[in-house]
Amino acid sequence: MKLVTAIVKPFKSEDVREALSEIGIQGMTVTEVKGFGRQKGHSELYRGSEYVVDFLPKIRIEVAIDDGQLDAVVDAITKTANTGKVGDGKIFVSTLDEVIRIRTGETGADAV
Repeated sequence: MKLVTAIVKPFKSEDVREALSEIGIQGMTVTEVKGFGRQKGHSELYRGSEYVVDFLPKIRIEVAIDDGQLDAVVDAITKTANTGKVGDGKIFVSTLDEVIRIRTGETGADAV
């Protein structure tokens, strides 16, 4: 089992969700986060004074999947989240030792 964590631009989150649904992914966790990377933030003007916004809004999508789905999930996220500009995001893949569904007690791939 794998945990795929993708950090994407906010306006791409719905496209990523649709792409994952099309390949049969049934559940995911989505969180609004802020991040700092190569995009380096930007300056904004508020009531006449300029200030720097270092942390930019991003969306974190987490999907627990079976090992056989990994390539399809990574491919779907990469294709839909890509704008070709700095700040498109990252995909992290981690190994899950165990998954347990609380309601039924199912474990492993059955719990996903």
